[in-house]
Amino acid sequence: MPVYEFFCRKCQKPFTEVMHVSEHDAGVAECPECHSKADVEKRLSTFTAVTSRKSAGL
Repeated sequence: MPVYEFFCRKCQKPFTEVMHVSEHDAGVAECPECHSKADVEKRLSTFTAVTSRKSAGL
């Protein structure tokens, strides 16, 4: 499952959540500190893709 990054504007703290893509698309996570959802914003995250195929060597 992907790890998503969030930021709580109320607490001024970043946090991460492991969520299914469908959960993430349905809304934002709850802040683990203040339990707010209204003040939480999604952040852009980096990701790594792992494949089993080798590059074609372009």
